[in-house]
Amino acid sequence: MNDGGYMKLILILAFFICAQAYAAEDTRDHPDAEKAHEHKGKKQHGEGHDGDHDHGGMKHGEDGHGHGGGMHGDHDHGGGHGHGDGHGHGGKLDETRLKQFFEPLPASIIDEQKNAALIKLGKKLYLDPRLSINDKIACNSCHSLSNFGVDNEPTSPGHEGKRGGRNSPTTMNAALHIAQFWDGRAANVEEQALGPILNPVEMGMPSEEAVVKKLKGIAEYKALFAEAFGNEKDPMKYKNIGVAIGAFERTLLTPSRFDDFLKGDKDALNESEKRGLKKFINMGCVNCHNGTVIGGNSYKKIGLVVPYETSDMGRYEVTGLETDKKVFKVPSLRNIAKTAPYFHDGSVETLDEAIELMAKHQLGRDHVGHGMVRDIKAFLGSLTAKSAE
Repeated sequence: MNDGGYMKLILILAFFICAQAYAAEDTRDHPDAEKAHEHKGKKQHGEGHDGDHDHGGMKHGEDGHGHGGGMHGDHDHGGGHGHGDGHGHGGKLDETRLKQFFEPLPASIIDEQKNAALIKLGKKLYLDPRLSINDKIACNSCHSLSNFGVDNEPTSPGHEGKRGGRNSPTTMNAALHIAQFWDGRAANVEEQALGPILNPVEMGMPSEEAVVKKLKGIAEYKALFAEAFGNEKDPMKYKNIGVAIGAFERTLLTPSRFDDFLKGDKDALNESEKRGLKKFINMGCVNCHNGTVIGGNSYKKIGLVVPYETSDMGRYEVTGLETDKKVFKVPSLRNIAKTAPYFHDGSVETLDEAIELMAKHQLGRDHVGHGMVRDIKAFLGSLTAKSAE
């Protein structure tokens, strides 16, 4: 046999051995043949975290105030995109590895007993449509407490029925985000809560003074503000509305079965959800969606690897920096199975499509396969609040 023939034989044998080894590993992860087809050892791209948040968790007015929101695998403005966390199905779901990426929700982030009067006032304000110009729009209208903090609308209608350009994210767990709104222009939930009230598209109140005057005309609020801000001579200030609503929103934590899993209950997730978690990590999703709320802790560009068409310049409208064009806060994925539609503009209707688009635009993976989408979707379902299951 000449040298060329010998080399061809070596290459064929090497390819056959690699294929057999891959098939064996894939079969262990996937009992059926369908699942054994989806990972071809592609490199993963993407690094960072993403999430957003507004007035309660969905879209609000001109720019949509939401607390938390759809699904964006955006990339940090400034960072490279690396290679995810690995290829294929490698890596075990051991406790040490999981702690590299995730933390369970804390039991509480506000002393509810000490702040009982403040939280009571905040909840009343959150639910009260009288904070709007026509007495019809409350925070809860777009960020429903009975619907995972959203209204499941692409963008939310304001007091005249007009809609803004951004999706209202969820208020659930929003207080744990790095900032509020899709563009991060509000530092915290207290600041964020005040925006929609004066927004001409959303709640439409003409001024801070008009809001305070309206509340002072409601006897019940005089007593509630006095109790909540007992050390202040004149507690009915516009700023204190945000302080109270923010205190209430800090109680909106939604522990899930995934938190139980992180705390050591290995039976908290089923096999499909565990497969999905493994793929979520290995494919590189975890580079943006990590931490306590699985996102919400960084800003990323949408369309990091493959350009994403959007006229919304995101954080650029706040900072004026070229590097912030099409950069948004990475959304939290908690309760994501319940908070459709997705992305900053609410243009993506299904979670399956959101997973596929994020894989393409953020990670550069055109074909992730049905089994990959199915398992990652199953894992994301484990992030739904236990109280709703």
